[in-house]
Amino acid sequence: MAIIVSNIRAGLSKNEDDVIDIALSKIKRSRGEAVNAYIIKKSVDARHKDISIVYSVGIELVHEADERAAVAAVNDKDVRYRAKTEYSLKVGTERLSARPIVVGFGPAGMFAGLLLAKYGYRPLIIERGAPVEERVAAVERFWSGGAFDAHTNVQFGEGGAGTFSDGKLTTRISDPRCDMVIDEFVKNGAPQIIKQAAKPHIGTDNLRTVVKNIRNKIISLGGEVRFNSKLTDIEINGGKVSSVFIDGERTEAGAVILALGHSARDTFSMLLQKGISIVPKPFSVGVRIEHLQKEIDKALYGEFAGHPALPKGEYQLSLRKGERAVYTFCMCPGGLVVAAASQEGGVVTNGMSYYKRDGANANAALAVSVSPKDFGQNPVDGINFQERLERAAFAAGGGGFRAPCQTVGDFLAGTNTAHFGRVVPTYSVGVNPYNLEKLFPKYITEMLRCGIRAFDKKLRGFAASDSV
Repeated sequence: MAIIVSNIRAGLSKNEDDVIDIALSKIKRSRGEAVNAYIIKKSVDARHKDISIVYSVGIELVHEADERAAVAAVNDKDVRYRAKTEYSLKVGTERLSARPIVVGFGPAGMFAGLLLAKYGYRPLIIERGAPVEERVAAVERFWSGGAFDAHTNVQFGEGGAGTFSDGKLTTRISDPRCDMVIDEFVKNGAPQIIKQAAKPHIGTDNLRTVVKNIRNKIISLGGEVRFNSKLTDIEINGGKVSSVFIDGERTEAGAVILALGHSARDTFSMLLQKGISIVPKPFSVGVRIEHLQKEIDKALYGEFAGHPALPKGEYQLSLRKGERAVYTFCMCPGGLVVAAASQEGGVVTNGMSYYKRDGANANAALAVSVSPKDFGQNPVDGINFQERLERAAFAAGGGGFRAPCQTVGDFLAGTNTAHFGRVVPTYSVGVNPYNLEKLFPKYITEMLRCGIRAFDKKLRGFAASDSV
């Protein structure tokens, strides 16, 4: 239970104690009357010349009635009462024939397993990849030029693809489960600040500890996590899954949760053969784009770039033309572009940041929407479309999982890249200069170019010729 005071704008010279005092004055209370007062959220408003930070503050008084009365007395739309909400699971009434099985140990599988374990269901969780300790070693070997492991990589293994990412926690919904997720991350080692940040991120370095701690908590509550274990078949009786086959061995299942992620293509094929309904959905394809982080900061913050009160600059840009969109997502300030393949003979890129976000470059996905109209109506058509692009990128990179790469200036001009400028590609496996218009269908190339030019008008320097 708390009073929430929102939309408190403060200059960069104000500290958090100053902001809390402003919030208390809004509800006409003193420090002595508050049991607790704290920052809930803060975000940067850089739309105007004078940059400000916008805060939300939580204030707790002795009694709930006092909090409600204080809110009613001020009659301010930015002051509201928030009751404490506890997320609870609705427990079934039928006895399970066997314990539930969760397939996949990415974010969905982790939290499904954790909730089931908390309620005493003793779930069995299977993950085709390795535990995070082994996974980090395997991925770093690959990034250093070593062998690729099709079972343990950036997409498969404990924590899912997010373990090697910026660790951003992004949702556009308001739901009690959001607070529950944040709380669990903090309990398991994530920085406390993620409870306050408008755009919280954990960092790939912290995530490696968090996912291991969640695994250990599930085990301590009676669950079981099996790594290097793959779902190979399911058995259906009376319209229900009665058992699963893990690497060919039959295991009874009281219920099955498929938390497969987007890359378990062989499992999708097996489910289709079993008559499971799979619906093709729109998705997006494109490139990673890298800029100098200091140039992004300058474009967003102007003369205030580098101010200690400001976070690393990040952006989110989009443009729609007819039924197609081009947009940025998974923006990684001070981050790296990483090799994220899940199959031999294909190149996939992703972005990753450590918690400090202190790298020289910023990178983001620059992607164009595609739909069944582009790739076909059958469930596997979208997968085939992805695989064709990944194989083409592998060939364009010259093999060895090197990535095809082009400066933004050359991409816009349709010319080959002979050399790089200020922005040095961070993709550690290596890059091969290549004209990307030869890689993508024409409609994707045209939308990427259109987006780069449009985004440069919103964020000065986005189309800098030596960005890559």
